Amino acid sequence: MSASSFEGSISAIFGRLTVTQLGKFEKYLIEEFYDDYRSGDMSHKTFTRRVAFIMGSMTAAAAAMTLVGCTPDEVPRTTDPMPIPSTTSAAASPGTATTAVPNAKSPLSVPEGAAGLVTATVKFDSGGTEISGYLARPEESQRGPGALVCHENRGLTPHIQDVARRFAKEGYVALALDLLSREGGTTNMDPDAVPGALTQAGAQRHVDDFKAAFEYLNGQEFVEEGRIAMVGFCFGGGITWQASTEIPGLKATSAFYGPAPDLAKVSGIKPAVFGVYAENDARITGAMPQLQEALDASTVKHQLKVYPGVDHAFHNDTGERYVEAQATAAWNDTLTWFKDNV
Repeated sequence: MSASSFEGSISAIFGRLTVTQLGKFEKYLIEEFYDDYRSGDMSHKTFTRRVAFIMGSMTAAAAAMTLVGCTPDEVPRTTDPMPIPSTTSAAASPGTATTAVPNAKSPLSVPEGAAGLVTATVKFDSGGTEISGYLARPEESQRGPGALVCHENRGLTPHIQDVARRFAKEGYVALALDLLSREGGTTNMDPDAVPGALTQAGAQRHVDDFKAAFEYLNGQEFVEEGRIAMVGFCFGGGITWQASTEIPGLKATSAFYGPAPDLAKVSGIKPAVFGVYAENDARITGAMPQLQEALDASTVKHQLKVYPGVDHAFHNDTGERYVEAQATAAWNDTLTWFKDNV
């Protein structure tokens, strides 16, 4: 198909797509996957599958891929069938054996079964639906502060469970939600379908689940009531920013390179907010000045920090963009922020 005929075939839906179909989180994820595809970190097949699952049809996927910069030769034909989700085997429940996190490179990584920690899968109600989460806490019986953990667009992975254990090692009761609990859980889904399921569920559903998680955690006997923070990564960073505008009981948040909240709601933020940004992540860091300006004009306690020489997702030590020095610095800065504000 020629470039001119291709553009003509999707022109009718292209304008509608940019206004009503490609929301903030859809745009965020598709641009992220496009960057991964361009850098060689993601195959064309995986990129196409993920966009198709996000958009819900090959026609809409073609328009979205064109929107972010793909050429006609790189987008699927609108007559191509939708990919069929594959099924995966559920992971085993946390046990007592010490198990290292697959591909983990960080010296901060805490294996499942580490001495001094207790981990479990917990369930609680959110709007009449049972939600599942991974809870990690110190083995000692004394109360400690809580930390809600929001996963990336990959769902509740072993890496995010590792992050929860890292917080537990620091004395927190950490709860990492599986935001795909209603869909049967992350481990039962096709990995390429996970981002689409998260975006189709809508950010508000995820924030509401964290509201329920806040109440659940706040009511546990081993949590110091009222001392709860929240952290999120990539997609989860965006959910964390939105949660900071809607969960006034949070004491502090740390959002790692996620899309900014609605700037009109910034002045109403109650927790102390910390934003982690990567110097080379122009897609996200480029919009930081507008958020900085909105925060500076408010009474919200805040700090936005750009870490030099790194790109998006530099904290995830199971990925190719991990940089130990800056990831460790961002982790320590988050711990300091929570210590000072939680």
